[in-house]
Amino acid sequence: MNGLTNEVRRDVRGATLAHEELLVGLSGLTDAAVRRPSLLPGWTVAHTLTHIARNADSHVLMLQGAQRGAVAAQYPGGLEQRNADIEAGVDRSAEQLVADVGESNARLQATWLAMTEDGWNGQGSAGFGPVAVNDLPFRRWRETVVHHADLGLGYSWRDWPADYVRIELGRLIMLWASRKPMGLTTLPATAVALSDHERAAWLLGRAAVDGLDAAGIF
Repeated sequence: MNGLTNEVRRDVRGATLAHEELLVGLSGLTDAAVRRPSLLPGWTVAHTLTHIARNADSHVLMLQGAQRGAVAAQYPGGLEQRNADIEAGVDRSAEQLVADVGESNARLQATWLAMTEDGWNGQGSAGFGPVAVNDLPFRRWRETVVHHADLGLGYSWRDWPADYVRIELGRLIMLWASRKPMGLTTLPATAVALSDHERAAWLLGRAAVDGLDAAGIF
């Protein structure tokens, strides 16, 4: 990972630790548990775990494309492929689901290590549009900690790492401001009064707060 900025190194480290914490949290997961609803509407725990794994693989595609000097699609078959890949994995056992998450995490971490400076300066084509691949480690960090909480297995937004929350809040507040008309770009006083963790969870649509409408930025 020669030539990396301090921010990318930080995000790779944060995402790697989040991978490890997720796998620790999945220890002892049962077949009955993966059939239960997750905190995401319409998704079971199995759906969410499969999505976490396939998201890692989609990052590998974009990173490897950038390494070749190409702009690779996160999901070559678009949203239809993304959804089909998730549905294809939901009937597996807990052991198979956890192994898939671990193996896909390992593939992504190996890809990070193999990236060159030129590769890190490339772009990918994500589901929402173009993305700088040097932003992918932070996006994976977010994906892992947020969906870890979405599993509903005892880990919640209150458990998100403080360094992730600090960085995420800076990004989310900028996004909030960009979506609002001039003069309405400051967070509501009720949101400002929240703890950092709860404010981030509200902005990400993971916490309902009395007196506040949903943030609505995702």
